[in-house]
Amino acid sequence: MSRSSREDSCAEFHQAIELIGRRWTGMVVRSMLNGATRFCDIAVAVPNMSDKMLAKRLKELEAQSIITRTVTADTPVRVDYELTAKGRALEGVMHAMGKWADRWVGECPATKERRPRARRRLVAARTSRRGA
Repeated sequence: MSRSSREDSCAEFHQAIELIGRRWTGMVVRSMLNGATRFCDIAVAVPNMSDKMLAKRLKELEAQSIITRTVTADTPVRVDYELTAKGRALEGVMHAMGKWADRWVGECPATKERRPRARRRLVAARTSRRGA
């Protein structure tokens, strides 16, 4: 098999595209590259994603060693997510996709957040805990 044929059908490339190309996964990784580490921070950064879907995507990313999940026994329990070196290596890919989208996709249509009050409550609760 010639090199170009192998590159066109490379299983590793296909697997990577399937992983990062899943609905919401790129946005979750992008929000984490921008500093989001808590579930509620990521939920606010990706506003139209359901909490159930966010939990599913975080588990998938953890299973692929793209993120780590750390549980701190506190009251209440604190769960933090962090990109691994493998996850941080996606920064260039995310940047390139953003540049491509800016040039070729155009502006996103305005969308209405599905659960804005619930998100605001999460942010307000987190903010009040920080001040305490």
